[in-house]
Amino acid sequence: MLGPVILAASRSDKMRRFISAAPGTKQVVDRFIAGETVDQVVPIVVDAAGKGLEVTLDVVGEDITTPAQAEAARDAYLELIERLKVLELGPRAEMSVKLSMFGQALEGGHELALANVRPVVEAADAIGTTVTLDAEDHTTLDSMFAIHEELRKDFPQTGCVIQSYLFRTEADARRLAAAGSRVRIVKGAYKEPASVAYQDKAEIDKAYVRTTRILMEGEGYPMIGSHDPRLIAIAQELGRQAGRKLDEYEFQMLYGIRSDEHIRLAAEGHRMRVYTAYGTDWYGYFMRRLAEKPANLLFFGRSILTKG
Repeated sequence: MLGPVILAASRSDKMRRFISAAPGTKQVVDRFIAGETVDQVVPIVVDAAGKGLEVTLDVVGEDITTPAQAEAARDAYLELIERLKVLELGPRAEMSVKLSMFGQALEGGHELALANVRPVVEAADAIGTTVTLDAEDHTTLDSMFAIHEELRKDFPQTGCVIQSYLFRTEADARRLAAAGSRVRIVKGAYKEPASVAYQDKAEIDKAYVRTTRILMEGEGYPMIGSHDPRLIAIAQELGRQAGRKLDEYEFQMLYGIRSDEHIRLAAEGHRMRVYTAYGTDWYGYFMRRLAEKPANLLFFGRSILTKG
């Protein structure tokens, strides 16, 4: 029940100011955000590679109100890719991008977001890696999928994300589960109305399993985004039933959550990718992490009460 309240708070400037100023905030933010700069996140990529893990890197920030801010977001990713190129880390690290950062919500936003994200996808391809387009709230998805389809004409490895709590997702999964596609399945972390999304956790989980089956039985490359041990075990079984080898799909988990499980899955021979966010505009991302799991909120509350 707390999730929708927290998600509403994620759009409140008053709550942003309060939480940013709270004494224990930095301790908790550091658990989920790998740093503020490229210099801080690169060692984390190196460390992950040394442990047999891969990463997907997200430069956080969604409150884009001008074309100049959208271009700055593009340039932040280009700077990251250049650092990965110099260190020859491209094969270990892909990028995750939210099209809202590239100007999707501005006037002419669809064309603007496509124009800004294309150089990032091109640069990623040049160093042997790729980009996944994150899913945001349901009103943005038709634009995201259209941009994904356009980018795949030249860069077929470009990935996208689908969210099991949306009624539309199983149909999207059937359409996307084609040869060469890369699709990440997650539960979803935005406040969505009952007219478009399941509201009950059990129903969301059932939809997650149905969608995972569609992806595993398809011809694409599924990316299983979950920390839930039960859903992870089900995904493994669905992979076996579909005759998939361990390198024909992967698991993805967030930086700072269940790190021991990252290592365990990699040791079993699975491809394990850590979703690693960094940057200064962390508030929206941070609040969705709290909304996803009550234990995260309890951890945050204790940190504030003990004043870090």
